[in-house]
Amino acid sequence: MGDIRSDQGREPGVESAGAGVTTGALARRLGVSPTTLRSWDRRYGVGPAIRSGGRHRRWTPQDVAMLEEMCRLTSAGVPPAEAARAAKESADPVTPGAGTAGDEAESRGREAGAEPLGDPRQECKGLARAAVRLDAPSVDDQLTSLVERHGVVVGWEEVMVPALHAVGRKWESAGDRYVEVEHLLSWHISRALHRASVPTGVRARAAGAGAAGVRATGAGPVLLACVPGEQHCLPLEALHAGLAEQGLPTRMFGAAVPPEALIAAVRRLGPVAVVLWSQTRSTADRPLARHIASTSWGVRGARSHPAVLLGGPGWAGRAEPGMLRPPGLREALTALAGLADGPTNSPG
Repeated sequence: MGDIRSDQGREPGVESAGAGVTTGALARRLGVSPTTLRSWDRRYGVGPAIRSGGRHRRWTPQDVAMLEEMCRLTSAGVPPAEAARAAKESADPVTPGAGTAGDEAESRGREAGAEPLGDPRQECKGLARAAVRLDAPSVDDQLTSLVERHGVVVGWEEVMVPALHAVGRKWESAGDRYVEVEHLLSWHISRALHRASVPTGVRARAAGAGAAGVRATGAGPVLLACVPGEQHCLPLEALHAGLAEQGLPTRMFGAAVPPEALIAAVRRLGPVAVVLWSQTRSTADRPLARHIASTSWGVRGARSHPAVLLGGPGWAGRAEPGMLRPPGLREALTALAGLADGPTNSPG
């Protein structure tokens, strides 16, 4: 079959096997402007090994790796000058301690986040920039560190949601140009939330959980589901992760759950609460919410029914009597923890 890096399959901007990548091609790959690359070269000496025709730059694979490392470090919050030093040292295999210097620079960047979240705007910018570059490893690293250091609530409300909004605005102002960025960021946020939904041994013990990482509350689980026709379930995943972080038992059903299946699950599980997510008014099924709130189980004289929480902007407007509508993730977690730790539901 031959070498896949032959002349016919060469990346635009590469003139020959030894010529390297042009500044324009590298800028597109990294998601930065050519002016930024020239500025980094001038200020920090992070420049190409090859310069043809006087001022024309050609970037070798080693140069590209160095710039990718610099982008990753700056996205993690490392100052550009320090990131440049670490990137140059890590790119030079004969420099003693190169790996250590790079690791220490990255560690210092991350240790800054060990304190209470300072300026969320910087966290958002770093995450959004990595997403625009389609730098999946950096996006994943930042999200993992964010949740581990600050928890699901702070990570979701102060960084993840604003970053998603920023990318969404960029997409809206540029047609469909950045739709792949929003998809990549959403997928990695979902992945980070899924990881947070599996309590580690330390997290489980801190929450007073048993071997499975779930607190013994004496109440049924919290059931989470999107209403029929609703596919937007990322906020529900954040709530699921927050409940898992607290060690509360949950059953996550995800997007577009059919009414019959949802009602059958309620009767079968006897949940302490049911969270119904609706992103738009067109999907907010109020008769279904009322039906679930009236669903009961147990022996006659001691029957129970679930509390119903309405989540999402789709429920805006008229309130449903007896149902909770917390304004955000933090309030929803507080309400659900109170239900799980409080007395069992009163007989219906």
